[in-house]
Amino acid sequence: MSTIKQTLDELMEVDGAMCAAIVDSTSGMMLGSVGTGVDLEVAAAGNTEVVRAKMKTMRALGLNDVIEDILITLGKHYHIIRPASRKEGVFIYFVLDKQRSNLAMARRKVQDVDKELAF
Repeated sequence: MSTIKQTLDELMEVDGAMCAAIVDSTSGMMLGSVGTGVDLEVAAAGNTEVVRAKMKTMRALGLNDVIEDILITLGKHYHIIRPASRKEGVFIYFVLDKQRSNLAMARRKVQDVDKELAF
């Protein structure tokens, strides 16, 4: 099991990692963060709305499923949002430099750290 700090530190070892946060999606507040390049306070609050909107849409569609991750691809960055598997209402937010990262490896790393994250 890994602490929030250990989880964030592991994510920052990924090639192209810029910043990461663990976010409480009920409040939009960060439980922990690391790195630079994006205003993580604003990103945490904004991506809370992304997660809420996707959950609402899934309910409206009658989809009986879970979100594995949400990928937002920008011109210079990848933004990965992964709801925590062990704690409802929490998600991992991870930002990578698009030119220096391998998206498949980054998604796999987020999946791996999620499995080990303890609250």
